[in-house]
Formats: sequence, C-alpha cells, structure tokens
Amino acid sequence: MAEHYRALTRKYRPQSFEDIVSQEHVSNTLLNAIKQNRLSHAYMFCGPRGVGKTTMARVLARTINQIDSQVDGEALNQTLNIIEMDAASNNKVEDVHHLRESVRIPPQNGRYKVFIVDEVHMLSKAAFNALLKTLEEPPQHAIFIFATTEPHKVLPTILSRVQRFDFKRIGVTEIVERLRGISRDEHIAIDDESLHVIAKKADGALRDALGLMDQAIAFCGDAITHEELLKALNVVGTDRLFEFMETVSRHDADAGLFLINTLLQEGYDIQEFLIGLAEHLRNLYVAQNNEHMFLVEASPETKERYKASASSFSREDVLRMLHMVSEAQIKLKDATQPRIQFELTLLKLIHMQRTETLQTLMVELDALKKKANSPSVELPAKERTSLAPEHIAPATEDEPQPNPISVAEPQHQDTVEHQEQLPVAEEDDISLGRPAIQTEVTEQYLQQRVIEQPLPEPVVEAAPQVISTPKKVTLDVIKEHWQSYLDQLKEEVPMMLMLQIERTQPSKLEGASLDLQVDSTFGAQLITKNRQTLENRLAQVVGQPISMHPIVVNNTQHQEQRKSPYERFKDLQQRDPIIKELVTLFGAELEY
Repeated sequence: MAEHYRALTRKYRPQSFEDIVSQEHVSNTLLNAIKQNRLSHAYMFCGPRGVGKTTMARVLARTINQIDSQVDGEALNQTLNIIEMDAASNNKVEDVHHLRESVRIPPQNGRYKVFIVDEVHMLSKAAFNALLKTLEEPPQHAIFIFATTEPHKVLPTILSRVQRFDFKRIGVTEIVERLRGISRDEHIAIDDESLHVIAKKADGALRDALGLMDQAIAFCGDAITHEELLKALNVVGTDRLFEFMETVSRHDADAGLFLINTLLQEGYDIQEFLIGLAEHLRNLYVAQNNEHMFLVEASPETKERYKASASSFSREDVLRMLHMVSEAQIKLKDATQPRIQFELTLLKLIHMQRTETLQTLMVELDALKKKANSPSVELPAKERTSLAPEHIAPATEDEPQPNPISVAEPQHQDTVEHQEQLPVAEEDDISLGRPAIQTEVTEQYLQQRVIEQPLPEPVVEAAPQVISTPKKVTLDVIKEHWQSYLDQLKEEVPMMLMLQIERTQPSKLEGASLDLQVDSTFGAQLITKNRQTLENRLAQVVGQPISMHPIVVNNTQHQEQRKSPYERFKDLQQRDPIIKELVTLFGAELEY
C-alpha cells in the first residue's frame, strides 16, 4: 500500500477534455471557442452532482492558460491565475467585494485570470447584486466560471450575463466502461455484474461510482465477488428480485413471507427494496418486447433472465404490479408500521389474479348476455315458480290498459303453444358465484316482455275500503294511516318505487300539500314521476285529495362523512356482490 493513499475520485480526475466522460456537447463547444478565440467572459455549468462540472472548469482553465499536465487539478488553486471559491461557505457581500478586488489584478503568467465559483446558487441576493456590474463588464483578462446543481435558485440577472451549459447524467454503460478501465489499471478482479451494480447505484454520477468502487475494494480486496459486493453496498441483488417474482408467479405467499423476513434480518432497507423491485418490474415490462432490450441496463446474462421471467406475466399484469409498488413507496413514508405495510404490498402482488382471469370473466358475461337475448332458452320450472309477482310492473291509472287475455292455470309443457321462454342460469354461472348477475338479467328480460306483450288480465278485486277519517285531514292523521297506505301500495307499484316510498316520511302538511322527506335525489325523481298513482291511492286512504312534494333530506349525511373511505368502500362491497367478487378475484383496493 502506498504511503500516501489517494482516493480513486482524486487519482482519476480528468486532466484534459478527452478524459471527461459523456459531456461531449460541452467539451466540443469549449474546444471550438478556444480554437476560434471566441471565449466568453462568463460561463454557467449546471447539472446533477458528480457529472464533471468543476472538473470541466479546471480543464478549461488549464487549457487556456497552457498549464503543464504535471500540475495536479487540485493544485491549480495554488497558482496566481486560477482562483477557486466555494460559495457555500463564502456567500456574503464581503466575500464578493474581495473577489472584485482580485479581478483588477492582471495575470502574473499566462493570458487569463480564471475565477471558479462552485455552488454559486448559495450566494445571497446582496452578494449576487454586488457581482452584477463586474460580471457584465469584467476586464479583458478575467473569465468567470460558475458551477451549480440548482440553477433555478440563481438570479435571472446573473443567468442573462453568462453562457449556460447543462451537464447530463452519465449512462450506466459509460460508467461500466470507465470502471473496467480503472480496475485494469489498479489490478482489481471484478465481474461485469458487479460493475453494473456499482454503476446503477451511482445514479449517473461517475464520482459516486468511483467512491463506491473504493468502498468495494476496501471490503473485498483485490478480488471483488458479486455476493460480497452486495453485502458491502447493502444493495438488493437481482437474484433476490428474480426469486421474489418467482414466488409471485406461483402465488406462494409462504415463500414470499419467508423471503421478506430473510431480507429484513440481513439489514436491507425496505424503501431500497421497493426501489429495486420497481426497477425490476420496469425491466420485465420492457423485456416483453425483444426489440427494446437495449433499454434494460444490465449485463447480457441478466437480460436473458429478464426475457425468461417476463414470459410468466402479461404486460398488463406487470403494469398493475408496478403501479402497486410505486404507490407503496409513497405510503411507506407515513406508515406507523413500515414492515406491515411492506408485507401487505408484497402479499397483494402474490395474491393478485392475472389478466387472463378477467378476460375469461368478460367472455362468460358476454355469453350470458347472448343467452339472455336468445328466445330458445327455457327457464326451468323451479326458476319460473320462484319469480315474485312484484317483478312485473302493472300499468298505472294514467297509462293505457293492455288488451286483456285470459289467465289459465299452469299446464304441461307439451300442451302449451308459443310458450314464452326465459334465460336460465347454468351450473357454471352458479359455481362462479354470480347469482346476482343472473337475477338482474332475468328481471331485465321480464321488464322487456312486459313492454312487448300485453299483461294478463288482472284479477278483479273488491275496491279498497276507504278508511273513515275526520273531515279535516291533519299530518297526524296521515302518519296514523301511513302504514296502511304502504300495505295497499305493495300490490300496485313496481318494487323499485315501493322501496323508495318505504324510506320516505311525511314531514309537513299545509292545506292539501304534503311534504315528504326523501333520502336521495333519485328517490325524489322516482316519486315525482309516479306522483299521480301515489296521490290517488293516498286519497282513497285518507278520504281527501292530497298533493305530494318530495324534499331531499339526507339524514345520514353526517354519519357517512364520519366514516373513512375504507369503511364506505366496505359498505359498497356488502351492497353490491359484483364489486365484492371483483375485489376477491383481482385484489382491488380503494385509493384515497
């Protein structure tokens, strides 16, 4: 080991434009400006950390002043012609005044005096204003180079006086090539998979990649293995991610929980695992199309594993999983029990039904719809006898009465001609747990036949007995006979209307105008539409014409508001069996 060890980030800092990685758009522009003698008096280098902004500034200063390559980049600040200032610690007006005084002094040897200001966005507003005049009209020998990671914090008056260059993140492939060359120079044995792990962990910053490489060498020595590197950097390897997706494809919840417990015991961060899983799912989505495999940043062997694993899922399934993992990353930040939230997310992925199941369900629903519209399917006797008479809506007094036909007793099938045939629920539909769907189709079919065919002649009954009431009808009288009124309506109005009437309450009577409390707008519209029939029956009960006026008063509004969205979603599942079945099959969840 050398007596004075230097980190890789310092040892391999570029000394020329050719050494700088992945910033050719900046290097070529500056080289052309030097050749054509068109150097600007001020430059602004913007971009994320570790992409070479300060390095580019030093290379530019070295090139225009023709400083020997033996002088290290960090030693440039010791020369009289190159002055570096860290604006994070020198951000006051006094510091800018000292800089302005230094600008007046011409270079001692060389053509230009270069001022490099790092993290310039940290200057105060007063310091920026003090620099404006000098920056706009500097001496001919002065060149300013500013570097910043947050250009939006720099005053527009400063940005308008400089030439701005935006540095880009360095690609994984370019970082891998750079690290491979350094490992050869340092005589370090390392495989491609480990190089890709370091490059992806660096997130586009070559300086961070060199720092991680230093850490791996310190942990593993001259021979870096993939397993030891994962331990050193605390990174979730692709092997674990492939292993977890295998449990998802098998719907093996026990193996998934065991894997989660192993990861947590080994000290892996939950958020880091979710980030790695999201990237893994993204690569699986891309691997569905072999032509787009260049978008996957991995070694050739890992790309082949992605292709093999992607065949177990459809693109729609992978997209749903990616959405669930992304949502979990957001929810995990505020979770009081992160492990429970973590396990819940991964169990959702394991128990999630595949898209093929949904497609099968849609095909079966289409087939059921065709059977409902087909006249060749006969409803079994058991189904016909179980149909309640209230499913057929009778004609009201305002509507024209259909042509009467005789109602005969049920006869044997062989003796009935042109018998109406209704849809039937097959055994497959019952086994799928969809009795509500079949009932709905049957009711729709009955309503359609009521419209198309005349209704049977109703049985002639005695006129309803008018209850003797006082000459003056009051609200108390109406409330007293309200139940009797509802009982008589049951045989006359459709079931939907009857359900709404039973949920109303008479609230106020002024003259012959009765206000009814209704709990929904739909109920008010339904009562208004059938008001004539309802008023006629009420007149027969109380002995006096009464005009009904529904008023929407939602008494349960505050109770519903006090419920959480999750509780309301549970209530909706209890009321609607179709939604409950979708939740069971596909793991649907309310987003709020």
